[in-house]
Amino acid sequence: MRDIVSDLLEKAFAERPDLFLIDLEVTPDLQIRVTIDGDQGVTVQDCIEVSRAVEHNLDRENDDFSLEVLSAGVSEPLSNQRQYKKNIGRTLKVSSSEGEFEGVLEKMTETEITLSFVVREKKPIGKGYVKVQKEATLLLDQITKAKVMIKF
Repeated sequence: MRDIVSDLLEKAFAERPDLFLIDLEVTPDLQIRVTIDGDQGVTVQDCIEVSRAVEHNLDRENDDFSLEVLSAGVSEPLSNQRQYKKNIGRTLKVSSSEGEFEGVLEKMTETEITLSFVVREKKPIGKGYVKVQKEATLLLDQITKAKVMIKF
């Protein structure tokens, strides 16, 4: 069943190249859960269209299944390169093998991202602290978790 749903999703995304798959879960009792995202976000209508593309091509007479199509939530970690790209300019909290960083996603390539952030450092001369702008370049394959930080 997973392969069939995966093929149907590929066809749906071929018609809507602005959307992409984040996760596909098919349980043994045929509960199908599809998580999608989009370059410009995901609307309810996008979820409906993807759901129809899958559901209308499966036979309920042969398989009793449930289908749920949802968008990747803002509280979910980023898991796809396209998610990083669409969040350039937003603040991310990133855990990697090099440590934890929180900063603005300035740019990304196929292999790395660059965050910029401000830190307080002791003045080189005299007492007190100064704010210093820093950058961190992190390899995507060394990132264990990255989340968009929502600011109000």
